[in-house]
Amino acid sequence: MNKADIIQAAFRIWGRDLYQTTSLTQLARELGVSKPALYRHFKNKQTLLDAMYASFFDEYAALIKAGYERVLTARNKKEGLFNMVRTLAVYYTGNVYAFIFSLVQVYGSLEDDNLRNELAFRGVDLNRFLSLYVETSEYPPMLQMLTATTMFWTACFHKNAGSLETPPSESRIRTDIAFLEAKLSRGLGLRREQVEAIDYGALEQAVFAAGFEDAENDALLRAVAGAVAEAGPWQASMEMVARRSGLSKSGLYAHFKSRRDMLNRFFLTEFDRILTYAEANIHKSTVPEEQLYLWILSIANYFRTHPELLAALDWLRTRRIDLGLTAPPRLHMIFWDIKLDMFPPPEEAPSSPDWFPQWIIFMIINTPIGVGGGGGGGAEIPDNSVRILYRFITLGLEGFDP
Repeated sequence: MNKADIIQAAFRIWGRDLYQTTSLTQLARELGVSKPALYRHFKNKQTLLDAMYASFFDEYAALIKAGYERVLTARNKKEGLFNMVRTLAVYYTGNVYAFIFSLVQVYGSLEDDNLRNELAFRGVDLNRFLSLYVETSEYPPMLQMLTATTMFWTACFHKNAGSLETPPSESRIRTDIAFLEAKLSRGLGLRREQVEAIDYGALEQAVFAAGFEDAENDALLRAVAGAVAEAGPWQASMEMVARRSGLSKSGLYAHFKSRRDMLNRFFLTEFDRILTYAEANIHKSTVPEEQLYLWILSIANYFRTHPELLAALDWLRTRRIDLGLTAPPRLHMIFWDIKLDMFPPPEEAPSSPDWFPQWIIFMIINTPIGVGGGGGGGAEIPDNSVRILYRFITLGLEGFDP
Protein backbone atom coordinates (compact mmCIF):
# COMPACT_ATOMS: atom_id res chain seq x y z
CA MET A 1 0.00 0.00 0.00
CA ASN A 2 1.41 3.37 -1.03
CA LYS A 3 0.22 6.98 -0.81
CA ALA A 4 -1.72 6.79 -4.09
CA ASP A 5 -3.60 3.70 -2.84
CA ILE A 6 -4.62 5.48 0.35
CA ILE A 7 -5.72 8.62 -1.51
CA GLN A 8 -7.92 6.64 -3.91
CA ALA A 9 -9.39 4.64 -1.03
CA ALA A 10 -10.22 7.87 0.82
CA PHE A 11 -12.06 9.23 -2.23
CA ARG A 12 -14.10 6.02 -2.35
CA ILE A 13 -14.73 5.37 1.35
CA TRP A 14 -15.40 8.94 2.50
CA GLY A 15 -17.22 9.76 -0.73
CA ARG A 16 -19.73 6.96 -0.17
CA ASP A 17 -20.87 8.87 2.92
CA LEU A 18 -20.68 12.28 1.18
CA TYR A 19 -17.88 13.26 3.59
CA GLN A 20 -20.24 13.44 6.55
CA THR A 21 -17.40 11.68 8.35
CA THR A 22 -13.72 11.71 7.44
CA SER A 23 -12.31 9.40 10.07
CA LEU A 24 -8.86 7.86 9.76
CA THR A 25 -10.11 5.02 11.99
CA GLN A 26 -12.87 4.28 9.49
CA LEU A 27 -10.43 4.46 6.60
CA ALA A 28 -7.93 2.13 8.30
CA ARG A 29 -10.65 -0.36 9.20
CA GLU A 30 -11.96 -0.59 5.63
CA LEU A 31 -8.44 -0.90 4.24
CA GLY A 32 -7.67 -3.64 6.74
CA VAL A 33 -4.67 -1.85 8.23
CA SER A 34 -3.85 -0.11 11.48
CA LYS A 35 -3.94 3.66 11.96
CA PRO A 36 -0.15 3.71 12.52
CA ALA A 37 0.18 2.24 9.02
CA LEU A 38 -1.63 5.31 7.66
CA TYR A 39 0.54 7.64 9.74
CA ARG A 40 3.63 6.26 8.02
CA HIS A 41 2.34 7.97 4.85
CA PHE A 42 0.33 10.92 6.22
CA LYS A 43 1.06 12.54 9.56
CA ASN A 44 -2.60 13.46 10.13
CA LYS A 45 -6.00 13.66 8.45
CA GLN A 46 -5.45 17.19 7.12
CA THR A 47 -2.29 16.07 5.33
CA LEU A 48 -4.31 13.35 3.62
CA LEU A 49 -7.06 15.80 2.68
CA ASP A 50 -4.45 18.16 1.22
CA ALA A 51 -3.12 15.31 -0.89
CA MET A 52 -6.66 14.54 -2.06
CA TYR A 53 -7.11 18.17 -3.19
CA ALA A 54 -3.83 18.01 -5.12
CA SER A 55 -4.79 14.69 -6.70
CA PHE A 56 -8.23 15.96 -7.67
CA PHE A 57 -6.92 19.12 -9.35
CA ASP A 58 -4.11 17.24 -11.10
CA GLU A 59 -6.54 14.80 -12.68
CA TYR A 60 -9.28 17.35 -13.32
CA ALA A 61 -6.98 19.82 -15.05
CA ALA A 62 -5.33 17.09 -17.15
CA LEU A 63 -8.64 15.67 -18.35
CA ILE A 64 -10.36 18.96 -19.17
CA LYS A 65 -7.36 20.73 -20.70
CA ALA A 66 -7.97 19.52 -24.27
CA GLY A 67 -11.68 20.30 -24.02
CA TYR A 68 -10.89 23.68 -22.54
CA GLU A 69 -8.77 24.61 -25.54
CA ARG A 70 -11.72 23.75 -27.81
CA VAL A 71 -13.87 26.10 -25.75
CA LEU A 72 -11.47 29.00 -26.20
CA THR A 73 -11.22 28.47 -29.96
CA ALA A 74 -14.94 27.88 -30.62
CA ARG A 75 -16.55 29.66 -33.56
CA ASN A 76 -19.24 31.29 -31.41
CA LYS A 77 -20.38 31.66 -27.84
CA LYS A 78 -23.03 28.94 -28.00
CA GLU A 79 -20.59 26.36 -29.35
CA GLY A 80 -18.05 27.33 -26.70
CA LEU A 81 -20.57 26.96 -23.88
CA PHE A 82 -21.66 23.56 -25.16
CA ASN A 83 -18.03 22.42 -25.34
CA MET A 84 -17.53 23.43 -21.71
CA VAL A 85 -20.71 21.64 -20.58
CA ARG A 86 -19.81 18.51 -22.54
CA THR A 87 -16.33 18.47 -21.01
CA LEU A 88 -17.74 18.72 -17.47
CA ALA A 89 -20.48 16.16 -18.11
CA VAL A 90 -18.20 13.55 -19.68
CA TYR A 91 -15.67 13.86 -16.87
CA TYR A 92 -18.14 13.77 -13.97
CA THR A 93 -20.39 11.02 -15.32
CA GLY A 94 -17.38 8.74 -15.62
CA ASN A 95 -15.82 9.74 -12.27
CA VAL A 96 -18.48 9.65 -9.57
CA TYR A 97 -16.08 10.02 -6.63
CA ALA A 98 -14.39 13.01 -8.25
CA PHE A 99 -17.88 14.47 -8.72
CA ILE A 100 -18.77 13.98 -5.05
CA PHE A 101 -15.45 15.40 -3.87
CA SER A 102 -15.80 18.47 -6.10
CA LEU A 103 -19.29 19.29 -4.82
CA VAL A 104 -18.78 18.63 -1.15
CA GLN A 105 -15.13 19.49 -0.61
CA VAL A 106 -14.16 21.88 -3.41
CA TYR A 107 -17.07 24.05 -4.55
CA GLY A 108 -18.45 24.16 -1.03
CA SER A 109 -15.23 25.19 0.68
CA LEU A 110 -12.78 26.96 -1.64
CA GLU A 111 -13.16 30.56 -2.71
CA ASP A 112 -13.34 31.32 -6.44
CA ASP A 113 -9.84 32.81 -6.46
CA ASN A 114 -8.40 29.64 -4.94
CA LEU A 115 -10.13 27.51 -7.55
CA ARG A 116 -8.75 29.64 -10.36
CA ASN A 117 -5.26 29.59 -8.87
CA GLU A 118 -5.28 25.79 -8.56
CA LEU A 119 -6.29 25.40 -12.21
CA ALA A 120 -3.92 28.14 -13.45
CA PHE A 121 -1.03 26.40 -11.69
CA ARG A 122 -1.87 23.34 -13.82
CA GLY A 123 -2.13 25.22 -17.10
CA VAL A 124 -5.87 25.98 -17.25
CA ASP A 125 -6.41 29.75 -17.29
CA LEU A 126 -10.04 30.10 -16.22
CA ASN A 127 -9.83 33.88 -16.43
CA ARG A 128 -9.48 33.66 -20.23
CA PHE A 129 -12.72 31.71 -20.40
CA LEU A 130 -14.58 34.05 -18.06
CA SER A 131 -13.49 37.10 -20.04
CA LEU A 132 -15.02 35.57 -23.17
CA TYR A 133 -18.19 34.00 -21.80
CA VAL A 134 -19.40 35.91 -18.76
CA GLU A 135 -21.47 39.00 -19.42
CA THR A 136 -21.26 41.30 -16.42
CA SER A 137 -24.51 43.00 -17.44
CA GLU A 138 -26.70 39.89 -17.21
CA TYR A 139 -27.86 38.09 -14.11
CA PRO A 140 -28.06 35.23 -13.65
CA PRO A 141 -25.19 34.69 -16.11
CA MET A 142 -25.70 32.08 -18.81
CA LEU A 143 -22.60 30.22 -17.62
CA GLN A 144 -24.01 29.89 -14.10
CA MET A 145 -27.33 28.51 -15.36
CA LEU A 146 -25.61 26.03 -17.68
CA THR A 147 -23.19 24.84 -15.01
CA ALA A 148 -25.91 24.49 -12.37
CA THR A 149 -28.05 22.45 -14.74
CA THR A 150 -25.11 20.21 -15.64
CA MET A 151 -24.24 19.54 -12.00
CA PHE A 152 -27.87 18.86 -11.09
CA TRP A 153 -28.27 16.50 -14.04
CA THR A 154 -25.02 14.68 -13.15
CA ALA A 155 -26.27 14.14 -9.58
CA CYS A 156 -29.50 12.65 -11.00
CA PHE A 157 -27.47 10.49 -13.38
CA HIS A 158 -25.48 8.91 -10.56
CA LYS A 159 -28.48 8.62 -8.26
CA ASN A 160 -30.43 6.72 -10.93
CA ALA A 161 -27.46 4.46 -11.62
CA GLY A 162 -28.26 2.66 -8.38
CA SER A 163 -24.68 1.88 -7.38
CA LEU A 164 -21.57 3.99 -6.95
CA GLU A 165 -19.39 0.92 -7.42
CA THR A 166 -20.51 0.02 -10.96
CA PRO A 167 -19.19 2.40 -13.64
CA PRO A 168 -21.85 3.50 -16.15
CA SER A 169 -21.53 2.19 -19.70
CA GLU A 170 -20.21 4.40 -22.48
CA SER A 171 -23.50 4.09 -24.37
CA ARG A 172 -25.50 5.25 -21.36
CA ILE A 173 -23.18 8.22 -20.85
CA ARG A 174 -23.59 9.21 -24.51
CA THR A 175 -27.39 8.85 -24.38
CA ASP A 176 -27.75 10.88 -21.21
CA ILE A 177 -25.35 13.60 -22.33
CA ALA A 178 -27.40 13.95 -25.52
CA PHE A 179 -30.51 14.40 -23.34
CA LEU A 180 -28.73 17.03 -21.24
CA GLU A 181 -27.59 18.93 -24.33
CA ALA A 182 -31.14 18.92 -25.69
CA LYS A 183 -32.44 20.48 -22.47
CA LEU A 184 -29.67 23.05 -22.41
CA SER A 185 -30.37 23.91 -26.02
CA ARG A 186 -34.19 24.05 -25.89
CA GLY A 187 -35.15 24.02 -22.21
CA LEU A 188 -38.66 22.69 -21.70
CA GLY A 189 -39.34 23.32 -25.37
CA LEU A 190 -41.88 26.15 -25.25
CA ARG A 191 -42.37 28.25 -28.36
CA ARG A 192 -40.48 31.52 -28.32
CA GLU A 193 -43.49 33.60 -29.38
CA GLN A 194 -45.47 32.26 -26.40
CA VAL A 195 -42.75 33.24 -23.95
CA GLU A 196 -42.33 36.69 -25.48
CA ALA A 197 -46.08 37.34 -25.39
CA ILE A 198 -46.28 37.10 -21.58
CA ASP A 199 -47.13 40.29 -19.68
CA TYR A 200 -44.47 39.78 -17.03
CA GLY A 201 -45.14 43.05 -15.24
CA ALA A 202 -48.80 42.24 -14.62
CA LEU A 203 -48.00 38.76 -13.31
CA GLU A 204 -45.30 40.10 -11.01
CA GLN A 205 -47.64 42.71 -9.61
CA ALA A 206 -50.25 40.04 -8.86
CA VAL A 207 -47.73 37.84 -7.02
CA PHE A 208 -46.11 40.64 -5.04
CA ALA A 209 -49.54 41.80 -3.86
CA ALA A 210 -50.21 38.43 -2.24
CA GLY A 211 -48.91 38.22 1.33
CA PHE A 212 -47.90 35.32 3.54
CA GLU A 213 -49.82 34.05 6.53
CA ASP A 214 -47.77 33.79 9.70
CA ALA A 215 -47.83 30.38 11.31
CA GLU A 216 -47.87 29.67 15.02
CA ASN A 217 -44.48 27.91 14.87
CA ASP A 218 -42.73 30.50 12.68
CA ALA A 219 -40.33 31.61 15.41
CA LEU A 220 -39.28 28.05 16.16
CA LEU A 221 -38.79 27.25 12.46
CA ARG A 222 -36.68 30.38 12.08
CA ALA A 223 -34.50 29.12 14.93
CA VAL A 224 -34.06 25.79 13.12
CA ALA A 225 -33.27 27.67 9.89
CA GLY A 226 -30.66 29.75 11.68
CA ALA A 227 -28.98 26.68 13.13
CA VAL A 228 -28.91 24.95 9.73
CA ALA A 229 -27.56 28.10 8.05
CA GLU A 230 -24.83 28.36 10.69
CA ALA A 231 -23.66 24.75 10.82
CA GLY A 232 -25.28 22.88 7.93
CA PRO A 233 -27.93 20.17 8.19
CA TRP A 234 -25.53 17.48 9.39
CA GLN A 235 -24.16 19.54 12.28
CA ALA A 236 -27.20 21.60 13.33
CA SER A 237 -27.97 20.39 16.85
CA MET A 238 -30.91 20.56 19.24
CA GLU A 239 -28.70 22.65 21.55
CA MET A 240 -28.18 25.27 18.84
CA VAL A 241 -31.90 25.51 18.14
CA ALA A 242 -32.70 25.71 21.85
CA ARG A 243 -30.27 28.59 22.27
CA ARG A 244 -31.76 30.47 19.32
CA SER A 245 -35.39 29.85 20.28
CA GLY A 246 -35.08 30.57 24.00
CA LEU A 247 -36.37 27.10 24.86
CA SER A 248 -34.58 24.46 26.85
CA LYS A 249 -33.36 21.39 25.03
CA SER A 250 -35.95 19.32 26.87
CA GLY A 251 -38.59 21.86 25.83
CA LEU A 252 -37.74 21.20 22.18
CA TYR A 253 -38.75 17.58 22.59
CA ALA A 254 -42.32 18.78 23.06
CA HIS A 255 -42.12 19.84 19.40
CA PHE A 256 -39.67 17.36 17.85
CA LYS A 257 -38.99 13.70 18.59
CA SER A 258 -35.35 13.91 17.60
CA ARG A 259 -32.79 15.96 15.69
CA ARG A 260 -33.65 14.16 12.45
CA ASP A 261 -37.35 14.71 13.05
CA MET A 262 -36.63 18.40 13.66
CA LEU A 263 -34.79 18.76 10.35
CA ASN A 264 -37.34 16.75 8.39
CA ARG A 265 -40.22 18.75 9.85
CA PHE A 266 -38.45 22.02 9.12
CA PHE A 267 -37.77 21.31 5.45
CA LEU A 268 -41.07 19.59 4.74
CA THR A 269 -43.10 22.29 6.51
CA GLU A 270 -41.36 25.06 4.61
CA PHE A 271 -41.73 23.31 1.27
CA ASP A 272 -45.40 22.70 2.00
CA ARG A 273 -45.89 26.41 2.66
CA ILE A 274 -43.97 27.33 -0.48
CA LEU A 275 -46.15 25.04 -2.57
CA THR A 276 -49.35 26.34 -0.99
CA TYR A 277 -48.30 29.88 -1.88
CA ALA A 278 -47.30 28.87 -5.41
CA GLU A 279 -50.48 26.86 -5.92
CA ALA A 280 -52.63 29.87 -5.03
CA ASN A 281 -50.70 32.12 -7.39
CA ILE A 282 -50.76 29.95 -10.50
CA HIS A 283 -54.55 30.30 -10.54
CA LYS A 284 -54.14 33.99 -11.26
CA SER A 285 -53.91 32.95 -14.91
CA THR A 286 -55.39 30.23 -17.10
CA VAL A 287 -52.58 30.34 -19.67
CA PRO A 288 -50.13 27.44 -19.05
CA GLU A 289 -47.03 29.45 -20.01
CA GLU A 290 -48.07 32.21 -17.60
CA GLN A 291 -48.88 29.67 -14.89
CA LEU A 292 -45.38 28.27 -15.13
CA TYR A 293 -43.91 31.77 -14.72
CA LEU A 294 -46.21 32.39 -11.75
CA TRP A 295 -45.03 29.10 -10.22
CA ILE A 296 -41.35 30.01 -10.62
CA LEU A 297 -41.89 33.62 -9.52
CA SER A 298 -43.81 32.54 -6.41
CA ILE A 299 -41.05 30.22 -5.24
CA ALA A 300 -38.41 32.87 -5.90
CA ASN A 301 -40.46 35.49 -4.04
CA TYR A 302 -40.95 33.19 -1.06
CA PHE A 303 -37.21 32.65 -0.73
CA ARG A 304 -36.56 36.37 -1.14
CA THR A 305 -38.93 37.24 1.68
CA HIS A 306 -37.65 34.41 3.90
CA PRO A 307 -33.86 34.97 3.83
CA GLU A 308 -33.29 32.67 6.80
CA LEU A 309 -34.70 29.79 4.75
CA LEU A 310 -32.57 30.62 1.73
CA ALA A 311 -29.49 30.70 3.96
CA ALA A 312 -30.45 27.32 5.41
CA LEU A 313 -30.74 25.93 1.89
CA ASP A 314 -27.06 26.60 1.26
CA TRP A 315 -26.71 22.82 1.52
CA LEU A 316 -28.65 22.61 -1.73
CA ARG A 317 -26.73 25.39 -3.47
CA THR A 318 -23.51 23.45 -2.90
CA ARG A 319 -25.31 20.15 -3.50
CA ARG A 320 -24.49 18.84 -0.03
CA ILE A 321 -27.64 16.96 0.87
CA ASP A 322 -28.39 13.48 2.10
CA LEU A 323 -31.10 13.87 4.72
CA GLY A 324 -33.23 11.03 3.42
CA LEU A 325 -35.73 13.58 2.10
CA THR A 326 -37.61 13.19 -1.15
CA ALA A 327 -39.47 15.89 -3.02
CA PRO A 328 -43.03 16.28 -1.68
CA PRO A 329 -45.58 14.67 -4.06
CA ARG A 330 -47.36 18.02 -4.24
CA LEU A 331 -44.32 19.47 -5.98
CA HIS A 332 -44.86 17.15 -8.91
CA MET A 333 -48.65 17.39 -8.90
CA ILE A 334 -48.68 21.21 -9.06
CA PHE A 335 -46.12 21.13 -11.83
CA TRP A 336 -48.11 18.59 -13.83
CA ASP A 337 -51.33 20.56 -13.23
CA ILE A 338 -49.84 23.24 -15.48
CA LYS A 339 -51.09 21.72 -18.73
CA LEU A 340 -48.18 22.46 -21.03
CA ASP A 341 -48.48 20.73 -24.40
CA MET A 342 -45.08 19.04 -24.26
CA PHE A 343 -46.02 17.03 -21.15
CA PRO A 344 -48.52 14.14 -21.19
CA PRO A 345 -50.36 13.50 -17.91
CA PRO A 346 -48.09 11.66 -15.46
CA GLU A 347 -50.38 8.61 -15.36
CA GLU A 348 -49.92 8.27 -19.12
CA ALA A 349 -46.17 8.68 -18.97
CA PRO A 350 -44.89 6.94 -15.83
CA SER A 351 -41.35 7.02 -17.18
CA SER A 352 -41.37 10.80 -17.72
CA PRO A 353 -38.47 12.47 -15.91
CA ASP A 354 -39.67 13.68 -12.52
CA TRP A 355 -36.53 15.79 -12.23
CA PHE A 356 -38.07 18.74 -14.16
CA PRO A 357 -39.80 20.35 -11.15
CA GLN A 358 -36.88 19.54 -8.87
CA TRP A 359 -34.51 21.04 -11.42
CA ILE A 360 -36.52 24.28 -11.44
CA ILE A 361 -36.46 24.48 -7.63
CA PHE A 362 -32.73 23.80 -7.71
CA MET A 363 -32.16 26.53 -10.29
CA ILE A 364 -34.07 29.08 -8.24
CA ILE A 365 -31.93 28.32 -5.19
CA ASN A 366 -28.66 27.89 -7.04
CA THR A 367 -28.98 31.21 -8.87
CA PRO A 368 -30.18 33.56 -6.08
CA ILE A 369 -32.43 36.04 -7.79
CA GLY A 370 -34.01 39.31 -6.80
CA VAL A 371 -37.65 39.93 -7.59
CA GLY A 372 -39.14 43.41 -7.42
CA GLY A 373 -38.30 46.25 -5.07
CA GLY A 374 -34.92 47.17 -6.48
CA GLY A 375 -33.78 43.62 -7.00
CA GLY A 376 -35.01 42.14 -3.72
CA GLY A 377 -31.80 40.22 -3.03
CA GLY A 378 -29.58 43.26 -3.39
CA ALA A 379 -28.94 46.24 -5.62
CA GLU A 380 -26.51 44.19 -7.73
CA ILE A 381 -29.29 41.80 -8.79
CA PRO A 382 -31.59 43.18 -11.51
CA ASP A 383 -35.34 42.99 -11.20
CA ASN A 384 -35.65 40.93 -14.38
CA SER A 385 -33.53 38.07 -13.04
CA VAL A 386 -36.55 35.78 -12.70
CA ARG A 387 -37.50 36.53 -16.29
CA ILE A 388 -34.00 35.57 -17.45
CA LEU A 389 -34.16 32.32 -15.51
CA TYR A 390 -37.65 31.57 -16.85
CA ARG A 391 -36.47 32.16 -20.38
CA PHE A 392 -33.58 29.73 -19.89
CA ILE A 393 -35.84 27.08 -18.30
CA THR A 394 -38.42 27.28 -21.06
CA LEU A 395 -36.29 27.99 -24.14
CA GLY A 396 -32.73 27.05 -23.22
CA LEU A 397 -29.90 28.69 -25.13
CA GLU A 398 -32.15 29.08 -28.17
CA GLY A 399 -34.11 31.72 -26.27
CA PHE A 400 -31.06 33.96 -26.15
CA ASP A 401 -30.09 33.84 -29.80
CA PRO A 402 -30.49 37.05 -31.81
